[in-house]
Amino acid sequence: MPEAPPFQRSTPQPSAPASGPDAGAPPRTRLTGRRRILGLLPAVAAAGCSAIVLGRYGVSAWDLARFAVYVALGIALPGLLWVRAVYRPALTLTEGLALGAALGYAAEVLTYIPARALGAPLLVLAWPLGTYALFLAVPRLRGHWRGAARARPAPLWWSWSLALTVVYLVVWTAVNFFRTQALTWPALGASFVDMPFHLALVGEVKHHLPPMVPTVAGEPLVYHWFVYAHLAATSWVTGVEPLVLLFRLAVLPMLAALVVLLALIGRRVTGSRAGSLGALAATILVTAPTLYLGSAAGVFTWKTVQSWSSPTQTFGALLFAPIMLLLIDQFEGRQRSRHTWALLAVFLLAVMGAKATYLPLLTAGLAAVVLVEAVRWFWVPRRVLVALGMAGATLLFAQFVFFGGVRQGIVVDPLSIMRVTLANLAGRSAEEVSTSGALGVALLCVLCAAITWCGVLGLACRPRQLLRPPVVLVLGMAVAGLGAALLLGHPHLSQGYFLQAPYPYVAMVAVLGLVTVVRRARLGLKQVAVAAVAGIAAVYAIRTVFAVRVPLEPGRDDVALYVPYIALLGVALLAGVALLAAGRGRMRAVALVICLVTAAGTPAAWATRVLPGTYRSPMSAPPHPNGTPPASVIPRGAFAAGRWLRANSDPGDLVATNVHCRWGHENPCDSRVFWTTALTERRVLVEGWAYTATNMDSWRDGEVVENRPFWDRDRIQANDAVFQDPSPQTVRRLRDDYGVRWLFADQRRLRPGTHLWAHAKLRFRSGDYGVYELTADAAG
Repeated sequence: MPEAPPFQRSTPQPSAPASGPDAGAPPRTRLTGRRRILGLLPAVAAAGCSAIVLGRYGVSAWDLARFAVYVALGIALPGLLWVRAVYRPALTLTEGLALGAALGYAAEVLTYIPARALGAPLLVLAWPLGTYALFLAVPRLRGHWRGAARARPAPLWWSWSLALTVVYLVVWTAVNFFRTQALTWPALGASFVDMPFHLALVGEVKHHLPPMVPTVAGEPLVYHWFVYAHLAATSWVTGVEPLVLLFRLAVLPMLAALVVLLALIGRRVTGSRAGSLGALAATILVTAPTLYLGSAAGVFTWKTVQSWSSPTQTFGALLFAPIMLLLIDQFEGRQRSRHTWALLAVFLLAVMGAKATYLPLLTAGLAAVVLVEAVRWFWVPRRVLVALGMAGATLLFAQFVFFGGVRQGIVVDPLSIMRVTLANLAGRSAEEVSTSGALGVALLCVLCAAITWCGVLGLACRPRQLLRPPVVLVLGMAVAGLGAALLLGHPHLSQGYFLQAPYPYVAMVAVLGLVTVVRRARLGLKQVAVAAVAGIAAVYAIRTVFAVRVPLEPGRDDVALYVPYIALLGVALLAGVALLAAGRGRMRAVALVICLVTAAGTPAAWATRVLPGTYRSPMSAPPHPNGTPPASVIPRGAFAAGRWLRANSDPGDLVATNVHCRWGHENPCDSRVFWTTALTERRVLVEGWAYTATNMDSWRDGEVVENRPFWDRDRIQANDAVFQDPSPQTVRRLRDDYGVRWLFADQRRLRPGTHLWAHAKLRFRSGDYGVYELTADAAG
């Protein structure tokens, strides 16, 4: 009789009360006081390290305390109570808090949106306060305060491993982000180009819903803006400045919760804590093998969870992790509660607005599960179909309703990312790259992925593991991500996020395959270590022997780029042949080759993940050199003037400015300038338009999207006329026709002899900046 499909097998349930908070819970283990203290030490160490680092980089104890209390009591604890009530598999306290924090973030955002739309942003507190009231008033829910359905305590080595991972991320953040992104002017003015954009969106969502693009009044905001809703809600409740939240505080608890959730999912996939820890290490440390002398770019370096310059990616990764957990539990019979679908719906809605990149990948992965299960069992599981329907519906709603059907610069342009990558490696323009060269880099990218995730091949020795729905889901997402990256084009290489999104889960499957083949071959630790060292040594030897430098020297052929990887593949094949010839057995040879090749991805990580001050995000970096503005071009007084205007104007007031180009990047004009909106938290008639849907959707291949002119000539002329040739007529037009109330002027950009004060009332002056009010008397 054939084996029943996994979705039809009965899963034995532990004896437990039929209902209530203890339903399905394992027997509790009585903890001694000493064991409780030892169990708390890892968390205390991680929190203490974070507090020391934050204090070192300008966060006051008062701000830190308010933020910590809100995250604990306003997000994590109410989320934990709901997790205990509706999530049946047993969790440790740390795992429950991490999953509760993710649920708390989602509920906070979904509560803040109607609260802000009603003009009462502090109603966001209805979520935690309502939760507490409900869990105190309802007798069946009161037991969840005591920590029902808790798993056995985790081993101390496991708790310390997770704590040290968080500590590593904190220290890495301090060296690579905090050290270069200041909180005070003028150093703040030299921040990474996207940071004022994020700060401007926080101010927009703090004061307005539905949100618009604050740098171009009236332009719809077509972007993943839920993380800014979280930052805005946190600022309203705690009183902490959005600047401090964005640059220092907000991402740290997200990273900590994400680490714990990835470790939990890793245990589900690999079946062991050791395998989960290996997958977590691979997520953070392993990348494509860097065989060149010089810096690689684009598809040859991958971003991990260490993402501060793209808070949307970190927030989306955190909210997507519970989706994977819930689906794996459903696939393998751990969670059969009806509440699963409600939780899944909440997280799908949250991911839609946090980072919708995950939705098409998830839909493709679930479609792969449906296909494999249908072929394997001639039957399609209802649960997978429901999940696929929910993911597909959310994807369609996101694209055609939430994002209004715009493409935001995404076009069908096969091998676009490869042309840009080869152009960067070869030191030439993308237009000079041939199709054959781009195809060669695409094959090189696939080879890099095969080297890095070679461990997946280990599952071939156990087809049942390879056909597990969670494994099929992950591999389907990975293939879809690679296909999207190869087929789509974007002016900022944003199609690379499709490669990045499934990264942690592919690492889990790779570790599962590696562990499977090593156990099947009965390799010892010494043999695995020797193979890994040999793989690392091969990478360094190839780099030294071939010495291909990036960018290529003049006259060198593009084929030189491929030589090291061909050599590495040859080393792997020779190693396999040699081991087979030695008569040690086919399985042992395969296992050693997989260990050797997988280890080849490690050396690249030491330059980009471990060594301080060397990380450069390939996805968030612009595709052309731009640098940061030198200190001499950062205007004096901009911060003080912006804060004065924020304090003395209404959130509904409209501002006009004469700054449309990044400081130091006026010729050609780089329109990624957002400081007026970032510092004032006010909408501007026209500031920077690079990231608007109108500008992005009119982009064509070969253009630099940041240098495109503003599309509304009448508006930009009316705006600039006030600063270039002020008169009662130009001021009246700007005030009456466009509704402008304030002028935020960089005095250095005014022509000599221009007396703006004669036609607008000067209200504040600091350094190079002046703030003027357009009143009826001033215009008259």
